[in-house]
Order: sequence, then structure tokens, then C-alpha cells
Amino acid sequence: MPKLNLATDTDNGSCVWSELKREAATYATKEPALSSLLHATILEQESLGGALVNHLSEKLATTEFSTLKTRRVLAEAIESDPRIVEQAAKDLMAVFERDPACHSHLQAFMFFKGYMAIQTHRCAHALYNEGRDLLAFHFQNRASEKLGVDINPAARIGHGIMLDHATGFVMGETAVIGNDCSILQGVTLGGTGKSDEDRHPKIGDRVLIGAGASVLGNIKIGDGAKVAAGSVVLKAVEDNCTVAGVPAKPVGGPCCGNPASSMDQNF
Repeated sequence: MPKLNLATDTDNGSCVWSELKREAATYATKEPALSSLLHATILEQESLGGALVNHLSEKLATTEFSTLKTRRVLAEAIESDPRIVEQAAKDLMAVFERDPACHSHLQAFMFFKGYMAIQTHRCAHALYNEGRDLLAFHFQNRASEKLGVDINPAARIGHGIMLDHATGFVMGETAVIGNDCSILQGVTLGGTGKSDEDRHPKIGDRVLIGAGASVLGNIKIGDGAKVAAGSVVLKAVEDNCTVAGVPAKPVGGPCCGNPASSMDQNF
């Protein structure tokens, strides 16, 4: 496969790319069984964007839609929106910093399907914005089949996202996620069936959503809010508020007159 030169000159992208190459070189020597894979995926690439395109294409290609064709389309998506590489770098840093099970940037880049699913969506979203909607839906479908994550390509996602475990995550067409959010497996950002247009949640910055939670309807989840595992949220949540239950109700934070409850800290 030819190498792609999808360079990024941003500080975050450059730092993450340098660290990713350093870790790949270390593990290529430490674990010879992975040496060829690490060279092909990272060490022989010229940039984080090129490595990302190469890695995703290997995961998403089909017999009918070859790896080479997938690489070309993903490269076109990144070239149409260069912010994707910077966002991918911030996502990788977020996973490494927030997930205690993540021991290297390389581990997350190579093997964490939540990270791969978010980057697939970023490319699909860029294609969607370019009017290439059928291709965008193709990549949505492949991410659903291969990674167990279903994100409509029209949905909007900020940077610094940790999608932990990821299996069963669903995000509807008009849903929005802000920056620096952490979302666990089995979460649904869906509609209630009562609206045909803007019908999905708007998640603010620095929000934590626990496993199996459902946030339904065109409601706002405020900055710094927390949603407990298994909750069903049907009403807006204030900034820095913690909610839990079915239906979800405030249990901590300023919405309960408690700016720093123990549940907020240990959820």
C-alpha cells in the first residue's frame, strides 16, 4: 500500500504522533510477533493522519469495498476537514489520561474500538458534510458491524472524547456531544419518537455518562454533569449536576444544593 502524507502541524498532533511512534518502536522490538503490524500501521507511515487512515481502512474494508478504496476515501475525508487529525490526537490523549486500563497511546490507537469508532465517525461526518451521504452511511454501517457502535454521520462530536468499551453505543442524527466527555458502554443518545426534526440530546462539555444510560429527546445535559449508570434521562440536566434513576432525578451537585457530593466524586 502507498503511504499517505496527511501531516498535521498542530502541537497536540505532533506530540501524540511522536509518542505513538516511540511506543511502536519499543514494542516492535519487545514483541516480534507484532513487529510487522506495528511497522505497517505506524512506523512506516509519515503522519498521524496517514496512520489513522491505514489502520481504519484495514478494519473497515470489505470484499466489495477494498482496503485501497477505503484508504482513498478516508484520506479524502481528512483532507476535506484537517481538524480530524487534531481531534483524533486529543481523543487519544483523553483515553490515555482518563482510562485506568489504558497503559499506552499505542494500546488505545491499535486496540480500543471506542477510539476507532469515534475516528470512523469523524471521517463519515466529513463525507456527509461534503454531500457524500451514501458513503457516510456506508462507514456508519461498517462501524456498527465491526465495532458495535452506531453513530449517525450527521451527529456532531467535539474533541477529547473517551468512549470506553463502546459496545452498544448509539447516537442519533441530531445529537451533539461537546468537548472532553467520557461515555461508557451501552449508552443511547436517542429520540422519544415524538418529534421528526431536532429530536436528540445535546451533551455539554466535560460530561460523564455511565454504562447503560439512555438520554432521550431534544434535551440539554449541562457542562460538567454526570449521569449514573442505567439511568433514563428525559429532562434537561443543569451544569455540574448528578442525576440517577428511572426516570433520572438530581442526586448531587448544585441542583441539590450540594456543590461537591461524594457521589459526584466517586461515580
